[in-house]
Amino acid sequence: MADERTNPYGAFNFEISFDGTPFGGFSDVSGLTNEFTMAEYREGRDVENHTRKIPGIFKAGDVTLKRGIIKSSDIYAWVEDVRRRGPLGKKKSVVIKLLDEARTAVQSWTLSEVTPMKFTGPTLAAKGGGDVAMEELVLSAEKVTMGFP
Repeated sequence: MADERTNPYGAFNFEISFDGTPFGGFSDVSGLTNEFTMAEYREGRDVENHTRKIPGIFKAGDVTLKRGIIKSSDIYAWVEDVRRRGPLGKKKSVVIKLLDEARTAVQSWTLSEVTPMKFTGPTLAAKGGGDVAMEELVLSAEKVTMGFP
């Protein structure tokens, strides 16, 4: 039997791939959610005076990625493709893997049919001097699934 881990994994070891290609440099990932709509239902003959809640359709939350700007135009090229081609723009599959201390994947989230929905460039300020120029990419996914190796 494998050793049971009692300490939680750190949130700082992760990697991201777009369409199977590792895509590094992200400092933050947020919004890995699934939300279910609930239909409320009650029959007239129900003895108790309350509604039943029945799961309906679900939707994936928008996922936000942040990274320091590097000399790479891949993200912006994808944003431009979707801007120019609209519904014909390329949708991607995005996989986010949480890694343990040995950099072995312990959990993953797969975002399916992903389209960029917002790109934000850096806030530039001459007075600071110590901050990293950051960009933000908000992704719209049709589905978020969680997996274990």
